[in-house]
Amino acid sequence: MDHSITPPVSCLHNTIKRLCFQVNYTPNSANIGGFSAKNAVVKNLVEKSCLIRALLIYSHRYFGSIWLKVCEIVKVILSSEQIGKILDDLVGRIVSAVPPSVDIAAIGIRSRGEVLAQRLSSRLSSRIGKNVGCGTLDITLYRDDLNSPQTTAQPQVRTTEIGFDIDDKIIILVDDVLYTGRSARAAMDALIDLGRPKAIRLAVLVDRAGREFPIQADYAGFKTDVAPGKLVQVFLEESDGKDEVVIE
Repeated sequence: MDHSITPPVSCLHNTIKRLCFQVNYTPNSANIGGFSAKNAVVKNLVEKSCLIRALLIYSHRYFGSIWLKVCEIVKVILSSEQIGKILDDLVGRIVSAVPPSVDIAAIGIRSRGEVLAQRLSSRLSSRIGKNVGCGTLDITLYRDDLNSPQTTAQPQVRTTEIGFDIDDKIIILVDDVLYTGRSARAAMDALIDLGRPKAIRLAVLVDRAGREFPIQADYAGFKTDVAPGKLVQVFLEESDGKDEVVIE
């Protein structure tokens, strides 16, 4: 190997990114100093990947103590295309389960639930040939940890925006991730204070194992069992500039 030729840092950075994608991981932002991985998640991946480890040794040999900006590695579980297919599937299942004579509406839990509700509402309207109402529900004041001694942050209360009567309608309650069930419980309490719907059906993009309340989704797009301590992050074009679901 000719050590007199030094490749640019950007070249190594892009190569590492490509390697990360090949093992179904997505770069974000952390640092690896030479050969020594400073992030535990990155270190774990490095230890499992001979290619990435070899590349880091190579970069250390050429750059010594220069810090390469690489990434905190997060696992992508849903792409933009997959999210679109899941929403189409949810619409099909909802239409099949709800009688044509019954009025339905989609209400999303702030904040990403409201974006998903808007998408479902639009698709449902096109599918059944009539307008399907869409609303946004803020559940801050219904959270069971609102007055907890462990909660020090001041709650941020935002508006609930539902411009229609929910009485006698089947409400499709929409959220991005169902995990413990506590947010869904709070949302149902908030809805009941607004009226008497014919039924409430829960639709979620991701159903994560780990329920603490006896609540299950009627329509779940993607089911996953994620280790405690991990986060399931949903990114949507309208709020985040991209459609993607990752575990980090």
